[in-house]
Amino acid sequence: MKQKPDLSFWKLWNLSFGFFGVQIAYALQSANISRIFATLGADPHNLSYFWILPPLMGILVQPIVGTLSDKTWTRFGRRIPYLFVGAAVAVLVMCLLPNAGSLGLTVSAAMLFGLVALMFLDTSINMAMQPFKMLVGDMVNEKQKAKAYSIQSFLCNAGSVLGFVFPFIFTFIGISNVAEKGVVPDSVIWSFYIGAAILILCVIYTTSKVKEWNPKDYAEYNPTSENSESSEDSGNWITLLKNAPSTFWKVGLVQFFSWAAMLYMWNYTTGAIAEVVWNTTDPSSEAFQEAGNWVGILFAVQAVGSVIWAALLPQFKNTKLAYSVSLVIGGIGFALVPFISNQYLQFIPFLMIGCAWAAMLAMPFTFVTNALQGYGHMGAYLGLFNGTICIPQIVAALLGGVILTLVGGHQSTMMIVAGVSFLIGSVCVVGIKK
Repeated sequence: MKQKPDLSFWKLWNLSFGFFGVQIAYALQSANISRIFATLGADPHNLSYFWILPPLMGILVQPIVGTLSDKTWTRFGRRIPYLFVGAAVAVLVMCLLPNAGSLGLTVSAAMLFGLVALMFLDTSINMAMQPFKMLVGDMVNEKQKAKAYSIQSFLCNAGSVLGFVFPFIFTFIGISNVAEKGVVPDSVIWSFYIGAAILILCVIYTTSKVKEWNPKDYAEYNPTSENSESSEDSGNWITLLKNAPSTFWKVGLVQFFSWAAMLYMWNYTTGAIAEVVWNTTDPSSEAFQEAGNWVGILFAVQAVGSVIWAALLPQFKNTKLAYSVSLVIGGIGFALVPFISNQYLQFIPFLMIGCAWAAMLAMPFTFVTNALQGYGHMGAYLGLFNGTICIPQIVAALLGGVILTLVGGHQSTMMIVAGVSFLIGSVCVVGIKK
C-alpha cells in the first residue's frame, strides 16, 4: 500500500472549506428553529418534539450517503456529487422555511409547513455535511488527520459564528425584528436568505478546487478499504456494527450524553434567556424576539470559545484527559446559565460550553477513524457513527416535554439538566481505549 502523500495547508483547507457554508445553514437552524416554532404558536412543552426530525433525518441519511458514496465513481468524484446535491436542496428549503408564517395559513397548517420544510432542510444539510468527513478519511494520511479535522473544526465554528449573529446584525442595520403574531420577523427571514447564498458559493468553491482520486489511484492508497468493498453486497449495516471496534461503541456512549445536552441547549436556550434575562415567556413580545437575537450572540460566543479551546487542546498530552476536562467545563457552564440575569455575563457560561463543543467536534472522529484503519467501509462506518449523534438527540427530544414538566416548566432549569448530562459523558470518557 502506498503512503498517502502529505497535503499542503491549502489543500487541507480546500477539502473542508464548503463546510463553512454548510455550518452557516446548520447554525441558523440550531439557533432559530425553537424561535420560529414558538413564534408560529408552539407550546413550550411540545417544542422538543420539533427537534426529533433533524436527528432522525441524520440517522437515516448519513449512513445511506456513506454507503452509496463508497460505491460511487463519477467524473466529479465519489463524495462530491452527494455534497453538491445536498447543498442545492438546502438552499431551496432555506428560502421557504422562515416564510411558514407569511403564507396566510392557519396556525396548524403553518406549523405543518414548517415541519415538512425542516425535514427537508435537515435531510439536505446532513447529505451535504457527511462528505466532508469522508473526504478527510479518504485522502488524508494518519499524520495529518488531526490537523485536517482541526481545520474542519475551525471552519465549522467560523461558519457558526456568522450564522448565529445574522439576525442580530440585520436588526442592528434596521431590518425589523418584530412582526405580527404568528409571523417570523424579517431579520430571521433575511438571515436564511443570505446564509443560503453563502452556502452555495462555498460548496461551488470546494467542488471546483478538490479533485478526488480515481478508482485506480484510490486503490493504491486504500487497498484494504477497496478490497473490502468487493464484498459490500454480502454485508450489511448490522454486520458492520457487530464487527465495529470497541472504541466505536465507547466513544458512542460519550456521544450519547454529550449530544443529549446539546439538544436541550438548542431547544430551550431561547426560552431560558427570555425567562432569566428579559423576564418574559411570551413569544409574541418584543422582549422575546430580543432574547432570540441575543441567543444568536451567545451561540456565537460559544463558537468563539470553541475556536480558542481547540487551539489549546493539542497542548494536552493525554487526549482522553482533554476530552473529559472539556466536558466538565461545559457542564459547569450549563449549570451557571439559570443564575445569571445580566445578558453580558451570560458570555461566561457560553464560553465554557464552547470548550466542550470543541472537543465534541474533533476528538470523537479522531478516535474512531484511527480505530477503523484496516476495517474498510470507511464511509459506511462514519455514516453509522453519526447514529451516536442522532440517537441521543431523538431520545432527548422525546423526553424533553416530560423532563420540562418534572423541573417545574422552567426552560432555564433544562440548562442544569444539560450540564448533568455533560458531566456523565465526561465520566464515560474513562472507558475509551486510544
